Amino acid sequence: MSFLVITAIFLAAAIVAVPLSKRLGFGSVLGYLAAGVVIGPSALGLVTNVDDILHFAEFGVVLLLFVIGLELQPSRLMTMRKAVFGMGGAQVLATAILLAAAAYALGLTLESAIVVGLALCLSSTAFALQILAEKGQLPSAHGRASFAILLFQDLAVIPILALLPLLAPGAGVDDGEPIWITVPRAIAVIAAVIIGGKYLLRYVLRTVAWTKVNEVFTATALLTVIGVALVMDMIGLSMALGAFLAGVLLAESEFRHELEADIEPFKGLLLGLFFMAVGMSVNLNLVVEEPGLIVLLVIGMMAIKSIVLIGVGLAMKRSLSTSLMLAVTLSQGGEFAFVILAVAVGATILDPAISELLIVVVTVSMGVTTLMFVVSDRIKARKGGAKPEDYDTDMPEDNQVLIAGFGRFAQIVARTLMGKRIGFTALDNSPDQVNFVRRFGNKVYYGDASRLELLRAAGADRAKVFVLAIDDVEASLRTAEAVLRHYPNLRILARAHDRQHAYRLMDLGIEDIVRDTFYSGLEMADITLRRLGMSSSEARRAVETFRDHDIERLYAHHDIYHDDEKMAQAAQDWAKELEELFDQDEADRERQAAD
Repeated sequence: MSFLVITAIFLAAAIVAVPLSKRLGFGSVLGYLAAGVVIGPSALGLVTNVDDILHFAEFGVVLLLFVIGLELQPSRLMTMRKAVFGMGGAQVLATAILLAAAAYALGLTLESAIVVGLALCLSSTAFALQILAEKGQLPSAHGRASFAILLFQDLAVIPILALLPLLAPGAGVDDGEPIWITVPRAIAVIAAVIIGGKYLLRYVLRTVAWTKVNEVFTATALLTVIGVALVMDMIGLSMALGAFLAGVLLAESEFRHELEADIEPFKGLLLGLFFMAVGMSVNLNLVVEEPGLIVLLVIGMMAIKSIVLIGVGLAMKRSLSTSLMLAVTLSQGGEFAFVILAVAVGATILDPAISELLIVVVTVSMGVTTLMFVVSDRIKARKGGAKPEDYDTDMPEDNQVLIAGFGRFAQIVARTLMGKRIGFTALDNSPDQVNFVRRFGNKVYYGDASRLELLRAAGADRAKVFVLAIDDVEASLRTAEAVLRHYPNLRILARAHDRQHAYRLMDLGIEDIVRDTFYSGLEMADITLRRLGMSSSEARRAVETFRDHDIERLYAHHDIYHDDEKMAQAAQDWAKELEELFDQDEADRERQAAD
């Protein structure tokens, strides 16, 4: 079967299953899983090379961790170390012991039981984070706690895989490389990634951004993730962990939002493919033959994991509601279970039939988790929605202001906001300008603000005000159109280059418009009149009269600005009206003086 045919099958399955699943309230992930089951070898058999597809689609998890790293600044990561190693370590250790004990009690050998415990104690990073992101719950208390535990689980995969050969029959001390070689090598590679990410990557990205060729920047973003993932994989470390580390190192760079916008489409497609591949791996014949056993195993596994998660949450002084949601989010099996089980089968530690059964259990548990979220959402809705205590109080608020274009005009706005301690996110499409401004302590990010992906990455859905201050008229109008189309509730305050630019912004329905040099020109007119001998009050009154009349005419002439003849006549009428206003004002002052 050709590549194009396989691609068409996957796309068609996703287009049918995902919207239907979301319409029924189950979310996109369950739709992908169901689509994979239908087209997989156990159902229609349209696609059979499941292992190859799953291996390729795992790169979606790598991209997911990179994007998450971009959103997590190093300072925030340091504050999470207690949650990562405390909650994460306790969850992995306690869950692995209990699951291994249960497996041993069911008749497995000690080595096989240990493998089962280690494989099933891990949750699905891709699955849990995707659902939390869809529901907007990543900033919540249980969302942050879930992320901390998942991060530790990704770290734990490395020693777990290193442990498996020691459990194999006949394993000796001479198997594999000594730990005093593997550990220093891993530390050296991680250090190289940190140094390269902090210094070399930013220089490369700045050089590529200078070309202003968007597709080359996208290619550079993908190469960054793939390169780090390959280096990690070559030394036996987690590719996802390497991508996450690279993302964290770039979280405070000026390219953070542009990188996220470029990676996002690939991440979404590959994650969807990953979930479909997981669905394809389900052996439906086994489900039909042993439905009762599978249900019992799913319930048992999820119950043990839920009890541990609730206990860990309460022990770490999380609220009961947060601890319960932690159990809902992380009680399923994870994608790394497939890897661990496959290695265990290859090392003859685990029977292939047991591995196949556990793969079905893990996959079914993912579907059950989706249903648990649906039930949880309905219970919360009946109780009046989320409470303030459900969210982390130490998390910074989302920036209320988004600024597009960071030249002299926008910098005045930004300095005022900073003085009032009002957060903002600034975007500019010139890498030179971004680099120059950041040298003076201003946080501005590189990117084209007219791109929907960049607006989404910069938090346009959470902002209250959008300051449009782009120099280029056409780019300004493109950005305004994008914001109005996708974020109609976001209030736009626009800077107009001139009168014609202001009219074109009015055509789009934008009301709050400030023209370039208009107010500075008024200030200069005021100074000029005073230098000619006019009193300060007279000069200010004349300037205010001009200002009010000009703004009134600006909006009054909007309907005819395309007609040059009518505009020429209107300009003459405007000048005459202004003279009459000044004459009337002079007469009034003389009359008041006489009285």
